[in-house]
Amino acid sequence: MIGKFWESVGGKLADRWAGASGPALVFWVGGLLAWLIGHGGWHRLTDLGTWLQRQPAAGQVAALLALLLGVATSSVVVGWAVEGTLRLMEGYLTWPVAFLRPLLLRWTRHSARRVLTELQELAVEIGEGRATPDQRARFQSLDRRRRDWPSQPDRYMPTRVGNILRAGESRPVDKYGLDPVAVWPHIWLLLPSQVRQDLVAARTALDGAVAGFLWGLLFSVFTVWTPWALPVSAAAVTITCFFLLPTRARTFADLIEAAIDLHRIDLYKQLRWPLPTDPVAERASGRLLTRYLVRGIDTPEPAFTPPVDPWTAPP
Repeated sequence: MIGKFWESVGGKLADRWAGASGPALVFWVGGLLAWLIGHGGWHRLTDLGTWLQRQPAAGQVAALLALLLGVATSSVVVGWAVEGTLRLMEGYLTWPVAFLRPLLLRWTRHSARRVLTELQELAVEIGEGRATPDQRARFQSLDRRRRDWPSQPDRYMPTRVGNILRAGESRPVDKYGLDPVAVWPHIWLLLPSQVRQDLVAARTALDGAVAGFLWGLLFSVFTVWTPWALPVSAAAVTITCFFLLPTRARTFADLIEAAIDLHRIDLYKQLRWPLPTDPVAERASGRLLTRYLVRGIDTPEPAFTPPVDPWTAPP
């Protein structure tokens, strides 16, 4: 994925998460509630308030600062863990869970084959005019689901989120021959300010979903005080993994694809690369341009387009 690029562009993850301590505050308030449930109920909160009132002003300020520091620190720590967690959730599995990768890939390929087979069967029914409204609705649903997989089985990832993001990276390769991993830093510099802001917001939302997963997972620690913490943790993790995270990953992948769709010609022009004349030629030209940006080319072809003179160029 383009993770390293976003790690640098989003930049200063610690600073960004230190200013976004809302989820951490919710987490610790939930932990306080779990502690109260496991230690006698609300009257313990009254006891804590009474104890705090008995402290001198300096002690009260120190307690408040310690509380704020703990919330901010935990937010920073979770923020640091987001990038690595997202890579795991994409399917870049390492020891000790690397053995799961081939099993998950086998399941992904099986699911994709099943969906494609059903799509082909429904396409025949629709093409011959025999499809029912339910079959048409099913076809549309499966077609949207197919978009979450890369076009080539050798590009499949072991997880749903990984496939959504990989599919977003693969579509520009299929359409234009451009590898987003290679050309994205160059395209990024050419994007309008509003497009950049939208992409950063989408990436921040994706990171926020991963952080929500981590907070939900960590909430299970409070099970030592009350068993109610476990279903709360399980609900948060389930909602994040099956609903929130795929939706935000899809939005981010779609925006990456759209940015390349709309601004790839700017890349050609800035590099003085000859513009392709048709879709087939563009795929070949895009593959060559990707190679040029990654390793360079030792041949005189293609010839660069002449530079544009701003004084003689038409308005």
